[in-house]
Amino acid sequence: MMRSSLFLALALAVSGGVVLIDTADAQTAREVRRQAEASMTLSGVIDIGREGQVEGFQLDRREKIDVGIADFVDKAVQGWRFDPVLVNGAPVQARTAVRLRLMADNAAEGTMRVRLVDANFSKVDGEREVGTDRVTSNALRGPDYPPQAVTMQGEGTVMLMVKVGRDGRVADVIAEQTNLTVIGTARAMNQLRDILAKASVNSAKRWTFNPPTTGEDKDRDFWTVRVPVRFAFQDSRERYGRWTAYIPGPRQQAPWKTGEETLVAGSDLLPEGGVYMVGRAQEGPRLLTPLG
Repeated sequence: MMRSSLFLALALAVSGGVVLIDTADAQTAREVRRQAEASMTLSGVIDIGREGQVEGFQLDRREKIDVGIADFVDKAVQGWRFDPVLVNGAPVQARTAVRLRLMADNAAEGTMRVRLVDANFSKVDGEREVGTDRVTSNALRGPDYPPQAVTMQGEGTVMLMVKVGRDGRVADVIAEQTNLTVIGTARAMNQLRDILAKASVNSAKRWTFNPPTTGEDKDRDFWTVRVPVRFAFQDSRERYGRWTAYIPGPRQQAPWKTGEETLVAGSDLLPEGGVYMVGRAQEGPRLLTPLG
């Protein structure tokens, strides 16, 4: 549990957002806080010993991260254990880049629960080549801001799930989840979610992708990717080390088989600007320690 600093940051971020309707008819601040969540994405480098133990960990841009959060992540990562990395059948020391996703939600009045919900591993920057074994994008053009959403001063992120055919075109697309950073009645928030989701889906139908040409996934009949689409009136790209507060929306499952047996924790927290393959095997070393 973490006390007042995180609780106040999240509460202010949500309650300080634009209200969609008259405050006399709005949900109370207490009700909104019960629903509110916050996410943060961090990155760093891990050194792995021959027995799979963590020998070193360095957070990127540590000076931008709250000391309590940095210490929390340090303690979690230092306790991890990996499958030993093998070269020609022999265990070796290894280094991996890691992207971490944290989530915070309400635990009790005045406190927040912080969890490490996802970790992705890859080669360290500079070692990684442009992959041909995954789906990549062709300069995806996002939707224009819907006029109704502008009138409502509505902001949020739509997580699209896209079915990519072998020709690189979009065979199907759904809005898997729409998270809002503004508050209002359930009716007003549902209306805004619908507006943002429809704009995102209509835009995505015109997108094209580059299917993988190498690797174990290249012969699939189709591929599924997640693409976050953010609607905001201010540029929010430089948010490293800061919490992003939001009201999570309901989640919809794809009508096609995606390769995921269950919903992946943290899939609604993916950073904007990326294309994330679904059902793809974990890159990098295999983590044995549950995140939890």
